[in-house]
Amino acid sequence: MADFAEPLERLISEFRRLPGIGQKSAQRLAFHVMRADREAALRLSQALLDVKDNLALCEVCNNISSAKLCNFCADPRRNRETICVVEDPHSIVPIETTRSFDGLYHVLHGAISPLRGIGPEQLKIKGLLERLGSGETKEIILATNPTVEGEATAAYLGRLLKPLGLKVTRIAMGIPVGSDLDFADEVTMLKSLENRREV
Repeated sequence: MADFAEPLERLISEFRRLPGIGQKSAQRLAFHVMRADREAALRLSQALLDVKDNLALCEVCNNISSAKLCNFCADPRRNRETICVVEDPHSIVPIETTRSFDGLYHVLHGAISPLRGIGPEQLKIKGLLERLGSGETKEIILATNPTVEGEATAAYLGRLLKPLGLKVTRIAMGIPVGSDLDFADEVTMLKSLENRREV
């Protein structure tokens, strides 16, 4: 027998599917939605639908965008000689909060992980190579997560890109090994960018 009425139980179940949300947090969120007025619930549901209906990937860098180009690729003030390669779109945020990087990004949408069946062909590497054809890029910063998968991806990209005559650097290990970039504070992220090393 369910602990709550069926609609509330279903909402709790849906919240539990979200990463980092356990049973208690899911219940708190569901009760918050239940207590909120109808307009607040409509705003929440519309925001969820808008994310699904109105967002796509940038045609150049694979970042999340509501237009053909993301904000970074569309900004003419960004330094086009440097591309920072990250695993996921949310990894851009800690780099941007340092306010010290003014280059472009390339989002791989994952990392090499043979155990999970993810090889280089499943990542958005082809688009990166196509971007380099213009000759504008002088440096590639490999800012994959400092995990086994992230290191494998950086090593693979280093071997792939170095023969092209580009400066290929890796962010320094100011970020704890085994963690994700989105958990790094601004100072740690800044030091990691400043102390990157050539691959």
